[in-house]
Amino acid sequence: MSTIAENIAKVGARIREAAQASQRNLAEVGLLAVSKTKPADAIREAHAAGLSDFGENYLQEALGKQAELSDLPLIWHFIGPIQSNKTRPIAEHFAWVHSVDRLKIAQRLSEQRPAHLPALNICLQVNVSGEDSKSGCAPEELPALAKAVATLPNLKLRGLMAIPEPTDDLAAQHAAFARLRQLRDELALNLDTLSMGMSHDLEAAIAEGATWVRIGTALFGARDYGQPTH
Repeated sequence: MSTIAENIAKVGARIREAAQASQRNLAEVGLLAVSKTKPADAIREAHAAGLSDFGENYLQEALGKQAELSDLPLIWHFIGPIQSNKTRPIAEHFAWVHSVDRLKIAQRLSEQRPAHLPALNICLQVNVSGEDSKSGCAPEELPALAKAVATLPNLKLRGLMAIPEPTDDLAAQHAAFARLRQLRDELALNLDTLSMGMSHDLEAAIAEGATWVRIGTALFGARDYGQPTH
């Protein structure tokens, strides 16, 4: 069994145990493999081991891998910050976008989604930790943004995403993820998705209701940022 396949099995066991511990239905927790900076061969290996959903942060890198892996039935998620001039290729080449944090971006994705494709699944990114360096709308801006995005054609508003401030404090991990769940529930828009939790905190995220955990390092190993990725 390859290293990536072994890692997938280990992460799968962590997800299973976390779901059992919090009495969650395992089928409600999806594993999104974060493949940014990793070669197409690593994605091919992960797909052979059973994964189908892959998250990318850098558009040009992602488009190259999509072309190289076009023979595989992969589901591509865009999870990085979105510049206005990048919305058309994102609308054309991805099934999910987890990182919408302003209405202008959502409007462009809606206008530029090709008519022959199904509605683009959208998560709104919320800055639950209030960090200046993090993308995401402020919690108080969320209701108006969600209401507006929910009305746009060619998009399907599915839920919320967050990247809380990294911490080893379990109580703080739980609090940040519980906050995102609370914000989703308060919207009363019948949203089914919480994209939250990474390699170091997936257990707390699952306990608080995560439906996608975004896992990179625990699957593919540490990233090499030495090569330009944009």
